[in-house]
Amino acid sequence: MFDIWDREGRRIGTASRQEAHERGLWHRTFQCWIYGKDDGGGTCLLFQLRHAGKDTFPGLLDISCAGHLLAGETAADGVRELAEELGIEAAFAELTPCGVYEAVQELANGWIDREFCHVFVLERSLPLAAYRLQPEEVAGLYRVKLADVERMLDGEDISVSGVALRPDGTLADDTRSVNARHFVPHDRAYYGMVLKTLAGLGVAD
Repeated sequence: MFDIWDREGRRIGTASRQEAHERGLWHRTFQCWIYGKDDGGGTCLLFQLRHAGKDTFPGLLDISCAGHLLAGETAADGVRELAEELGIEAAFAELTPCGVYEAVQELANGWIDREFCHVFVLERSLPLAAYRLQPEEVAGLYRVKLADVERMLDGEDISVSGVALRPDGTLADDTRSVNARHFVPHDRAYYGMVLKTLAGLGVAD
């Protein structure tokens, strides 16, 4: 069950996940972008590859870690997603807030997803093989340079390197050529909010 909010951010009740999406009701999500340096010293964002069996945006590259906030939860409770999806522990105090982004997306089945997205960034410089992926949710992890994020938004093809989950649960190195069609759609203003936060931390390049 989700808490449901009006357009002005006042809580007005609860609804199931299905009802929230069927009726286009406003609900809240936790979204955390993990950033770190690549071998050349450049700043990268970590993208997860959504499992092919997901009911929304299957097989697309997406936010490092994200999930719906359940009824009664606050944004601070969202850090559980980091442990569940990626196998990493983090205190809420370690996260830097980017802000709350209002996102409206039409899903493939015609439902409308209206979210107040509580967006954060977290620095982690772990080898990709050190993450423990939730296999029913996450099929891989890929680092994308900040300049390549901009190129992707401009419609260019980019090359990303990372790890993909094998059927036996182990991780294999993987490099692929991708473009905007391979990413869950987020508009430029959304990415701009994340990149502005990183610039404020002095880590954007």
